[in-house]
Amino acid sequence: MAQQDLGSGKTGERPVRLGGALVTIVEPHRGHEVAYNRWYERDHFYAGCMIGAWTISGARYVCTRDLKALRYPEASPVVPDPLGGSYLALYWVLAGGFGPWIRWGTEQVQWLIEQDRMFPHRDHVHTLMYKFRTEFEEPDGVPVELALDHRSPYVVLVVGQPAAGVDLDTVDAWFRARPQLGVVGAELTAIPMAAGAPSDVPRDDAVDRFCQLWFVDDEIRDVWDDRFAGLGHEFAAAGLGELVFVSPFRATVPGTDTYTDQLW
Repeated sequence: MAQQDLGSGKTGERPVRLGGALVTIVEPHRGHEVAYNRWYERDHFYAGCMIGAWTISGARYVCTRDLKALRYPEASPVVPDPLGGSYLALYWVLAGGFGPWIRWGTEQVQWLIEQDRMFPHRDHVHTLMYKFRTEFEEPDGVPVELALDHRSPYVVLVVGQPAAGVDLDTVDAWFRARPQLGVVGAELTAIPMAAGAPSDVPRDDAVDRFCQLWFVDDEIRDVWDDRFAGLGHEFAAAGLGELVFVSPFRATVPGTDTYTDQLW
């Protein structure tokens, strides 16, 4: 097919750029999973994040019990309980607005607390703001800015700890030399928790880790063994460090309670 003229819109320049992301993993208390799901998707997803200026997009995912069986390592500093961390929410923030968005988000959560619009029957497992570092994409593939709106049925979260003396450029080069793990991958680096964050959000000072999100359009069980199951061993064998959490999540079905009975 001949290359089409992109016209005066200059879409090839990609003026909309990803600046950062909120990555939050939460565990509802047993017996409250339906209520939690409804509160989050019908109120907090929007009131806590999506209405903020500079928000590009957001999406929610769930790790059902069959997917939790694929996670590794079993003892992870990111999700200490291998059966926990059932829900993952991702929010993309525009470059140039990340700082103001963090300040707004902190103030907005405090306002929601004052309005009694939070949900007590859940635990934050891992919630951090991340700066966007780089993307992994096929030539003329899905841009990282569109990753959440692409609506892949699965996302694989990979959190790694580089070995002493190993920089992220070396880590990136290793991943780029491998076959692409998904239709697009985003690499993020953590930033310290903002002052004034809610007290129920655990503090994680391991900001030297990297976080990758791989968006997978294939059926995850058909590709897990080839793409992800041995990734941690291969990364360590290369002397690059350790993958401290590798887990698949599947997209939720907004407006329904689908998967709430399959968490444990």
